[in-house]
Amino acid sequence: MTHSIDIRTSRRSEFVDITGKIKKIIRDSGVAEGICHIFTPHTTAGLTINENADPSVRKDILNVLNCLVPQGGDYEHSEGNSDAHIKSSLVGAEKTVFIKGGQLKLGTWQGIFFCEFDGPRTREVWIKCIENRGS
Repeated sequence: MTHSIDIRTSRRSEFVDITGKIKKIIRDSGVAEGICHIFTPHTTAGLTINENADPSVRKDILNVLNCLVPQGGDYEHSEGNSDAHIKSSLVGAEKTVFIKGGQLKLGTWQGIFFCEFDGPRTREVWIKCIENRGS
């Protein structure tokens, strides 16, 4: 079964911690061993896994992305959000994480973040938990 979560962003660019929502979906799925595939169907957003203990890491990542791909760059795309499309391509729209013992297997400081690059908007993230039935 595929699950969906809605995310309402409040700024043009931001990282939203969705780790707790993903953990709840895994618990509710009953999958003990397997993988959790996470995907966002948007061309101006993405997903990343990074440190969730210190919010300055998220700010640093956004600052570097904004320096590398500025909003007001000389782009041909006429909608004014070319930078968001490029950032989405750099970050990526999907992640796969292991499930072991019914738990999401992340590193000690890791969290899963929805990356908004063209907000504020209401977005979707799709989650599929797949159980490992073989050994």
